[in-house]
Amino acid sequence: MTSPSLVGKTVGIIPLGCAKNLIDAEIMLGRLAEAGAAISLDPASSDILIINTCGFIDPAKEEAIRTVLAAHQERETSGKGERQKIVVTGCLSQRYRNDLPSLLPEVDLFLGLDEVDKIAEHLSDLLLPIGGARRDAISPDSRFLPDFSSPRFPLTPAHLAYVKIAEGCNHPCTFCIIPRIRGRFRSRTIASIVPEVRALIARGVREVILVSQDSTYFGRDRSPRTPLGSSASGETLADLLRTLEEIPGDFWIRVLYTHPAHWTERLMETFAEARKLVRYIDVPFQHIADPVLERMQRGTSETQLRELLAAFRQRIPGVAIRTTFLVGFPGESEEDFQKLLRFVEEARFDRLGVFSYSQEEGTRSARQKVQVPETVKKRRWEELMAKQKEIARRRALDQVGQRIRVLVDSPGIARSAADAPEVDGRVYVSPKLSPGTFADVVVRGASDYDLIAREAAHAERR
Repeated sequence: MTSPSLVGKTVGIIPLGCAKNLIDAEIMLGRLAEAGAAISLDPASSDILIINTCGFIDPAKEEAIRTVLAAHQERETSGKGERQKIVVTGCLSQRYRNDLPSLLPEVDLFLGLDEVDKIAEHLSDLLLPIGGARRDAISPDSRFLPDFSSPRFPLTPAHLAYVKIAEGCNHPCTFCIIPRIRGRFRSRTIASIVPEVRALIARGVREVILVSQDSTYFGRDRSPRTPLGSSASGETLADLLRTLEEIPGDFWIRVLYTHPAHWTERLMETFAEARKLVRYIDVPFQHIADPVLERMQRGTSETQLRELLAAFRQRIPGVAIRTTFLVGFPGESEEDFQKLLRFVEEARFDRLGVFSYSQEEGTRSARQKVQVPETVKKRRWEELMAKQKEIARRRALDQVGQRIRVLVDSPGIARSAADAPEVDGRVYVSPKLSPGTFADVVVRGASDYDLIAREAAHAERR
């Protein structure tokens, strides 16, 4: 519905944080475009600047605050002054709803996560010529869940789209604040997701990436007492993936953020049998030492994780496994870390990310007495990253001579099925290949994380 106060106004956005946050940003812009606002690709010159923040760990919070202060400084020096409104949304707003209004008076409006779909209404009120005033809106418990009816203004390349299949989290991980920010886990229905994916494919999207805080928990929140891998509604991640497989078209389906405690036999079978679902498993182990896993309350053990890793490789041909580890967790001993280092050497993960523990207020781990010094965290992070770099280099060299299928992201740059956007490596290809298309290439060279390839036909003629 068009809003008179928004017609003719330009809105820019600075999206920070993860893909789940990016979807929220796209929905907000979609609602504002519906209301008559013009979406600006130059946030600094817009009439309204939305900063959609992340508030997960200290570096993300610092980035958000720097972005807000820089936007205010730009507003002052450019002469826009009161003519530009700065609106802060997202996880930082939600997490610090009682503190930010006084700490950041430069901001004209703070909105919480439940206001994503109501953004046009709030900005209309802010822009009213008479009576328009700051009316921060942040509910203490987030319950918003996007649906197919939520419009989106794409912020990704035309051939790529993220789809949020659930929101929130039920896990008790002692280092994580997400359940307190985004609320309890709540799934969409398959009936809601399928038309969204169909519309994306019809629009030309060639890679659909499913995201949530724990994609393997999909459907189980409707009946949490049912056996793992089933739900009262009969909807699990395996059911969703098998349904999406039936949508006509040539495209990839990628799943991010799966929990190692929730993998099932049927889900593995789905990954092994699917044609459009890429055999890429994103599964954060976080650690391998049992004392650390127990203090993290991950619901897994060293034995379970080793068995799961072996099952992936035995049952899903050509699987690429990405995981993340957290070093410097409270109480992590040098013995625990050395065990993790040895495990990474043995496991030879295809993709691996390492995070240094952040002592976040409001989490149970922040209250643990034995905190690891920052210098030790840094050294452990560097050691583990160096170890994985060696592994990645060897794995990349092993691919030289292989024929692979890639999706071209931009001129000269593509990704294989084993590479998710932003977090994984690239495949350098001929700039003549059109973005948004698939191509068969032969790997001709490799660096630490990236591959160099030529079109299969050209490579095979040499």
